[in-house]
Amino acid sequence: MKAAKCTGLLLSASLLLYAVQGLGYQATATSSGPPPNDSKTNQRDAHGANPTPQNQPNDKADVQLAARVRKAIVGDHSLSSSAHNVKLIAIGGVVTLRGVVRDAGEKARVEAIAGGTPGVTRVDNQLDVEH
Repeated sequence: MKAAKCTGLLLSASLLLYAVQGLGYQATATSSGPPPNDSKTNQRDAHGANPTPQNQPNDKADVQLAARVRKAIVGDHSLSSSAHNVKLIAIGGVVTLRGVVRDAGEKARVEAIAGGTPGVTRVDNQLDVEH
């Protein structure tokens, strides 16, 4: 009898905690302002002339090159989280960089890191700077 009462109490407390967390998440999600507008970027990518991460081949050498470039970028702790998360596509030694970085200096730094990675023959820097 006592174990059943404890189990019921524990279940009730868990459900209450779950409900409270859900309310907190809703308040945070709705108070953060308008969602980001990526319309221009999406329009630019719609016609298919520019490579996107979906174009990343499954070729072992390309996958390994992309991983080396990503590791080098993430390893530079002076870069912003936006720079650490740029999209990159490696195809036959050519690395295309896409996404948004903090400023022109960071854009140049990410390009230099990618270009200095062994196996990279050329960098196509399509990074945008935050406004």
